[in-house]
Amino acid sequence: MAGCVARRALTVGSRWWSRSLAGARGPRLYCAAGGAGAFPPAATTMTRRHLSSRNRPEGKVLETVGVFEVPKQNGKYETGQLFLHSIFGYRGVVLFPWQARLYDRDVASAAPEKAENPAGHGSKEVKGKTHTYYQVLIDARDCPHISQRSQTEAVTFLANHDDSRALYAIPGLDYVSHEDILPYTSTDQVPIQHELFERFLLYDQTKAPPFVARETLRAWQEKNHPWLELSDVHRETTENIRVTVIPFYMGMREAQNSHVYWWRYCIRLENLDSDVVQLRERHWRIFSLSGTLETVRGRGVVGREPVLSKEQPAFQYSSHVSLQASSGHMWGTFRFERPDGSHFDVRIPPFSLESNKDEKTPPSGLHW
Repeated sequence: MAGCVARRALTVGSRWWSRSLAGARGPRLYCAAGGAGAFPPAATTMTRRHLSSRNRPEGKVLETVGVFEVPKQNGKYETGQLFLHSIFGYRGVVLFPWQARLYDRDVASAAPEKAENPAGHGSKEVKGKTHTYYQVLIDARDCPHISQRSQTEAVTFLANHDDSRALYAIPGLDYVSHEDILPYTSTDQVPIQHELFERFLLYDQTKAPPFVARETLRAWQEKNHPWLELSDVHRETTENIRVTVIPFYMGMREAQNSHVYWWRYCIRLENLDSDVVQLRERHWRIFSLSGTLETVRGRGVVGREPVLSKEQPAFQYSSHVSLQASSGHMWGTFRFERPDGSHFDVRIPPFSLESNKDEKTPPSGLHW
């Protein structure tokens, strides 16, 4: 029909985005005004309108976000690349890449499993392969809509204060795997709302992407490298539930005449099937180089018992652990429940807790 725009909905988690199929430059990306998560399924039949959230605060209209680009199969995305997260659906911008070692137990060579012990944990021999992740900023407008499925403080530090328990968090800073990037372009000079966007990036229309790193971003990356660096990623799938773990060393503190070493670990749970399941329990085993083996059991994770479904297939959270030794290991299981009331255990891949040998003073905040 003349004057009509063909479009289809792009479902990403529980988020609804609309892609216009008209135009030669590529599919356009729209979101509900007022934030990505405000767009209900019923809006797939709604006529496209170019209104802002200021005009319609209830957020039931579409506003233009940008134009999708073809995802890169090879090579890396550059600093300043705008993207939509393929799992959690938030808008973001790439700051810089990390080359991590991915230990994927799903593709590990079949080998006899060993008896459980602190060194092997009944695990297969797994060789790491290089995989690209990105440090990114999350658009603040989307944070409220993903808070039930992904924490938006993926980076925390031990604050450099007298209080050894103080933690410092950077809101809206995340790590994203290369395959989770859905790149797009925008004509907006400030397309991402985050307090660090204009401090870190400068608009330059002669560049592609048109956002280049400021010196403040380079200085911040260099000064905080030990606490930002992503080095190892561990992944394993059990009964179509994939668990990905990324550990980070946070630093050491002295407490009661002893040294206490701290790590944070980020975990993502993904349901690769269409069946609905709910996480009910966690069971951790934590081995310290000092020779101690601790068992931790509890309901859910971070106070939640997330449901993983076809519409909301993933949940991501971060937590922390401390040891009175410079290294250790963690492994365990998550117990899930099916709709019929039956349960099954999902393995958490074993991962190492290693401290940085070149110990440096942790940052007290954002260094420029």
